[in-house]
Amino acid sequence: MVDTVSGIQEFASAARRHIDLSVRVVPGPPLQVLVRNRFSETLRETVTCSEEGAFVTSWGYRLGTVDNVRDAAARLAYLMAALPA
Repeated sequence: MVDTVSGIQEFASAARRHIDLSVRVVPGPPLQVLVRNRFSETLRETVTCSEEGAFVTSWGYRLGTVDNVRDAAARLAYLMAALPA
């Protein structure tokens, strides 16, 4: 079993490295990361971490795993048309 709290925190930190993204961790079951593109009213996404350690969007897209958090966050940034800092 994976520590999903640490996974979400690490994902949020990695997503914050992308300058165009606004990132917020929301407590509660399940713990979520709310991400939005600062320059768009419509580009926003919610990401959770499964018990298996996979980062999953609200529409079921698997971004990656806790084994490579930076790549998972970069994949989300790409989908949201964001640039690295």
